[in-house]
Amino acid sequence: MTDAPVSFMDTETYSATPIRHGIHRYAESAETLLIAWAGIDTAVRVWDVTAELMPERFRVEILDADAPIVAHNAAFERTLLAHTMPQLDIAPSRWRCTMARAYAHSLPGSLGTLAEVLGLPVDRQKDRAGLQLIRRFCMPQAANRTLRRKTRVTRPMEWQQFIEYCRQDVVVLREIWNRLPCWNMPANAFELAAWRLDQEICQRGVAVDMRLVEGAISAIEREQQRLAQRTREITHGEVGSTTQRDRLIRHIAHSYDIDLPDLTPATIERRIDDPDVPQGLRELLTIRLQASRSSTAKYKAIQRAVSADGRVRGLIQYCGASRTGRASGRIINPLNFLRPTLPQHEIELGIEALTSGCADLLFDDVMNLTANTMRGVIVAPAGKKLVVADLANIEGRVLAWLAGETWKLDAYRAFDAGEGPDVYKLAYAKSFGVRPDDVTKEQRQVGKVMELALGFGAGAAAFVAFAATYGIDLDVLAESAAPTLPADVLEEAIAFHEWCGRHKKATFGLSKKGFVVCDALKRMWRRAHPAITSYWRETEDQLRAAINAPATTHDCRRTRMRRDDNWLRVRLPSGRFLCYPSPRIDTTGVSYMGMNQYSRRWERVRTFGGKAVENLVQGVARDVFYHAAPIIEASGYEIVLHVYDEYVTEAPDREGFNDTHLCTLLSTTPAWADGLPLAASGFSGPRYRKG
Repeated sequence: MTDAPVSFMDTETYSATPIRHGIHRYAESAETLLIAWAGIDTAVRVWDVTAELMPERFRVEILDADAPIVAHNAAFERTLLAHTMPQLDIAPSRWRCTMARAYAHSLPGSLGTLAEVLGLPVDRQKDRAGLQLIRRFCMPQAANRTLRRKTRVTRPMEWQQFIEYCRQDVVVLREIWNRLPCWNMPANAFELAAWRLDQEICQRGVAVDMRLVEGAISAIEREQQRLAQRTREITHGEVGSTTQRDRLIRHIAHSYDIDLPDLTPATIERRIDDPDVPQGLRELLTIRLQASRSSTAKYKAIQRAVSADGRVRGLIQYCGASRTGRASGRIINPLNFLRPTLPQHEIELGIEALTSGCADLLFDDVMNLTANTMRGVIVAPAGKKLVVADLANIEGRVLAWLAGETWKLDAYRAFDAGEGPDVYKLAYAKSFGVRPDDVTKEQRQVGKVMELALGFGAGAAAFVAFAATYGIDLDVLAESAAPTLPADVLEEAIAFHEWCGRHKKATFGLSKKGFVVCDALKRMWRRAHPAITSYWRETEDQLRAAINAPATTHDCRRTRMRRDDNWLRVRLPSGRFLCYPSPRIDTTGVSYMGMNQYSRRWERVRTFGGKAVENLVQGVARDVFYHAAPIIEASGYEIVLHVYDEYVTEAPDREGFNDTHLCTLLSTTPAWADGLPLAASGFSGPRYRKG
């Protein structure tokens, strides 16, 4: 299915600003060189903007028409044309995007990879030739070249190849559009509107405090020099700085007789916490940990990407997390800002210190400070304030709703009404058979880790990861929790530990007691959640049944599953589909084709009941979140960013606009989610922070 009639368009552009600085910053100094276009079944034509005025045919078929215009990464075409050729004045509502449509169906976003996946013939040699043409005409030449820019005049023969390359891109674009599935876009009108709103949010961007950005970069650079000098002193000149990874690993092995597998934060933190590690090595590892924080790159990315009006744009990608439909981050990736390790009053003091150039006088760990102040770079412009709202424990609520864990849904409703304990206390109490009122602050943290780690069929590995995130010492936990464990649960956990030993399964570096306690907590959480635990198995069973019996619909509580041809689809309560291309069952289990989030390659991805449930929960949570966006916009709050389940908005700095009101709007339950309890929390202020 397509919108008919449809026009297709691709542009080639030049800019001295690298595209990695973001589309909007790139566009500010860009020129449009070529525009190729075609109809659904007409020949592709190319307008050489450098050589001729607008062709009359382009005016008639594009400007004077009202057909949708399809581009790959339409945000790029829209932004470039708005900057370089504003006279074209193409309405935003006319644009469609093959990249967004691909993402909406769990397909790759790269044009070349997408063409290959969809079965189009791909000429890799031609791809390489095209890349060479892009480098030749679309960006400056190296600084040591006499001719810094190549053009139609300086390279006429190659320019003709460039025109043909642009023409061919539209041929490929049109074929991709005709082959892409359309269940989620454009057939789903809500999704098309959601994509358009995300485009508008990216266009608005966020205002940034450049004094803080520049102060942070200066402080980081001074601190990096100091850390590098201290590294040279400790290693007697063998290692010039802790960024020299291989040299540092060799030095540690030679000087301390310790072989480190890597220098990831988790590895370093475990060694730093080891009481037997020599003081010199502990200091060296601490320096490495400080120097490798990603906040350094983020501040510089802002400095490169900021537009002339002091805003950074294009920070989110619609359906970038393609399996669930959640957005992903771009440029500075606001989705992976550090969870604060400093109290808010210290962060605010740090912001003042960084902008005043005296952070090193007030803070021992400047690198940690700049990681904590990252959110504070985003500010409200003059006359406005930031109003922020975040859905409360949305994935836990959706999981209970999808699975039918009735007691937990009732608990959420009671807590929202101010009549019951929070879910983390309740999780601990329900597992250990104690009263929620008797749960201590430390036990509540254990309950929080149980809730976050164990909802999707995971075990000790997930528990270990979340415990590290929330600062829980598993050895201390094991000592305190072991005496309170039911005897039968303890016996099962001990037997599982022995089984892992016999079969050489990972125990994640835990002591026997630590592993046994983590496994026991997993078992107790599962006993307390029978509906959720059975939901994992039922989901996998129905996935297998759907794969094995094409063209039949299989109900799984609140979702429906069906395989047609080479696609497995799961219909969510909202009507949107989670899509799994090329599903298969073999001796290793259930799998499908997808983008590996680590290797970034299109390859076979394995799944199981708990993982599939996680996809469903995140997909439904995303739909709940997106449902509120038009309501929020209609109420006068302009969304400038969204991060997981949190909206960051700009609103007039007046009393009527506040976080209480925004939270009410965000927690509006969609008609299709009857019975799902929602709540939100937030804040208002001049500067972004963790709520």
